[in-house]
Amino acid sequence: MNAAGPRPRAAGGSLTASSLAGLAMADLAEEAGVSVPLLYKVFGTKPQLVKRVYDVLLAGDLDPVPIAQRPAIQALAADPDPRGKLTRYAAIGRAMAERAGPLVSALLAAARAGERDLQAFAATIDRERLAGATALATHLAEAGALAPGLTVERARDLIWLHTAPDTYRLLVLERGWSLDDYERWFATSLAAALLQGGTRAGD
Repeated sequence: MNAAGPRPRAAGGSLTASSLAGLAMADLAEEAGVSVPLLYKVFGTKPQLVKRVYDVLLAGDLDPVPIAQRPAIQALAADPDPRGKLTRYAAIGRAMAERAGPLVSALLAAARAGERDLQAFAATIDRERLAGATALATHLAEAGALAPGLTVERARDLIWLHTAPDTYRLLVLERGWSLDDYERWFATSLAAALLQGGTRAGD
């Protein structure tokens, strides 16, 4: 075992494989090769552990640097081209989905099956995605990039839809889209929906 304690990645494979159906902390402790009390001491409750695994997969590493402060997001903010911003955002979304998408699909399936701990997790990540979508919509509005008549609130909701785990699940896991196709659709669809010169559905 690592001297720093059990690593969240060690549990990640077990969580996905079991689809979180009735998974107990004892199962996780056995998978990680540690005692149950140590697992609680390091990570807290099962929902806290699940959230930590999710956060690590989303970020791609164990560094305690908020996603908003990471180089990819900083580069997006600095890009002067609105379409370039959305191309970068799609690449970030693709990377996050590639790392965390299968696990999140398993978590949400367990939440829909009635596991209350995971229902709370699903609500938490929805709120976090909404906050991220709000930040991007506000950034585009401040740059004067949003299509005429498109409010920040509507732009936020469209971004939130594109980043939904179920969007990834339906297109990639169920319909068999490649990650390249998913990323390309993500960028072009958002640009068409949000930016000046784009053609929005219903126009």
